[in-house]
Amino acid sequence: MTTLESRPAPGDLLRGWRTRRRRSQMDLALDVGVSTRHLSFVETGRARASRELLVDLCEHLEVPLRERNTLLLAAGFAPTYSESRLDASALDAVRGALQHLLTGHEPFPALVVDRCGDVVMANRAVSALLALLDPALLEPPVNVYRLSLHPDGLAPHVRNLPEWAGHLLHRLERLSDLTGDPRLVALREELAGYAPPAPTGAAARAAHVMLPLHIAHPDGDLRLYSTITHFGAAWDVTLDELSLESFVPADDATRAVLERLVGE
Repeated sequence: MTTLESRPAPGDLLRGWRTRRRRSQMDLALDVGVSTRHLSFVETGRARASRELLVDLCEHLEVPLRERNTLLLAAGFAPTYSESRLDASALDAVRGALQHLLTGHEPFPALVVDRCGDVVMANRAVSALLALLDPALLEPPVNVYRLSLHPDGLAPHVRNLPEWAGHLLHRLERLSDLTGDPRLVALREELAGYAPPAPTGAAARAAHVMLPLHIAHPDGDLRLYSTITHFGAAWDVTLDELSLESFVPADDATRAVLERLVGE
């Protein structure tokens, strides 16, 4: 349990985010309209920042909502941003919109994941795609990164595993850098132990306009491109951390297999 003595000082947290974003005190102070001296005093604890200044600094540093709440709490302020359960009535419209997008994307796979890659919603095509795996591996919570790279998961069926693993590990590294979330750091370290050596050379890149996920499926090989969508201007921690990952066929053969699998 975090005690008052062990709680990070707000100035330390702020300086950590400024350093993470590679911003100088002068540059950041000019953006938010305060003196460099005052910002320095805030970071060292010699001055106490107002709630408004902390929120403004977080905006300019692109601090995620969860970490903004942490900074505000450390400074003695109540959290500004709510954190709702996805099944809460307040998110009925959001949940309905996500379901509409998932269903509308069929017969192609699409799923909604949280910040750490745990699946919170998925369409029928995802279930059809994962039918080749042991059902025990699909007990919730299913982590899409772990499922993709674990030797007992999807990894043995991914024909371009070195390239795809490199892509996922790079994504996790970028997410951990953007959010500062230690859970993402730990997850990347775990999965790096499963990943094969990264490929060298440009031969694989030359074959496609973008990296596909190439799966050996009993009904036929699947080559899928992925897109990721986020909510814009989210003011709720849950929504801020959700992303919709959609897969589209990279060729006609993949399209035909998916249409058969989903029954369309």
